[in-house]
Amino acid sequence: MKNPIYLDYNATTPIDKEVADEMIVIIQNHFGNPSSSYDMGRYSKNAIEQARNQVANLINAKPDEIIFTSCATESNNLAIQGIAFANQTKGKHIITSAIEHPAIIEVCKYLESQGFKVSYLPVDTNGRIDPKDVEKAIRPDTILITIMHANNEVGTIQPISEIATIAKRKNILFHTDAAQSVGKIDTDVDKLGVDLLTIAGHKLYAPKGIGALYVKQGIKIQKIMYGAGQEKGIRPGTENLVHIVALGKACEIAQRDFDKNVIRMLSAKERLWSGLQNVFGEKIKVNGDPVHCLPNTLSIAFDNVEAHTLASIISNDLNFSTGSACHANSVESSPVLKAMNIDLNTAAGTVRISTGKLTTLNEIDTAIEIISNTVTKLIQ
Repeated sequence: MKNPIYLDYNATTPIDKEVADEMIVIIQNHFGNPSSSYDMGRYSKNAIEQARNQVANLINAKPDEIIFTSCATESNNLAIQGIAFANQTKGKHIITSAIEHPAIIEVCKYLESQGFKVSYLPVDTNGRIDPKDVEKAIRPDTILITIMHANNEVGTIQPISEIATIAKRKNILFHTDAAQSVGKIDTDVDKLGVDLLTIAGHKLYAPKGIGALYVKQGIKIQKIMYGAGQEKGIRPGTENLVHIVALGKACEIAQRDFDKNVIRMLSAKERLWSGLQNVFGEKIKVNGDPVHCLPNTLSIAFDNVEAHTLASIISNDLNFSTGSACHANSVESSPVLKAMNIDLNTAAGTVRISTGKLTTLNEIDTAIEIISNTVTKLIQ
């Protein structure tokens, strides 16, 4: 059976062939423990340090500012809990936004149970935060601001450098979850001005089960796992050599092919939107910021169409995500769309289509035809 066209790259990406080739070399030939002093161990250690350099180069960081983790969720936990517990004598107030990924929101909720206070800032109807709201939320006991770089559902890019300027002026540490932005837009940590930044391997054509956290030199964080001294003692545990090498290679490729990949993703996204607009006109609308948006992400809503029904009907031919949760007898809007004040009917008809570096224009043309034919039947 022919594989469906895949347009859900924000959910996860396939493993790049070059990345897979690097993994196979390690799997078949190199199993030494990086902590061992003999040649097999030293090879593994050197491979990890090479990967650390590759990751650092992509975001313009220093290699020793990169901590390898198991995923973006762990990186977010390490960043937020690590800063919170290391600085709780200074204050116990954290600022975040209402549209963060659960890997941020749930950590903040846990910290609230531990006596911390969290301000969840609103966004405008495009899903964008006003830096002035961040400044207004700052209190004498604020120790951390954590705002995602780009939203996973609607693609809206936040004014990170502006927020960073405020944070720096107020002497507050600033973390950004860049899981969706690395490899798609500029994530130079110097330009962004952030102190901590989260990377997810499986959003970057590396495998699931690997992530990284950038921690600016000189910043102290409290570890949340205890063991031996790997990763400067901040993230103990025998290193996942195969996946670390994979992430390093994926970052090298992302840096090398950045311009080409962005053009490809954006061209596919624009062709899709233009094609659907030609068919449906005002019966289709876009969620998110029309200017400050990821080049690959298109959140669109069809009038009088239930997105889960649409996705189910065409799932053998085309894969994408929806903007709502479907329960037994009801549809619930996602927290992101709720925060943007998107009405329930629009949320129920919302699909998220995210292109990738492997997406072809032929696939987009086929997707336009599949979606158009199916939606037309559903609204008749």
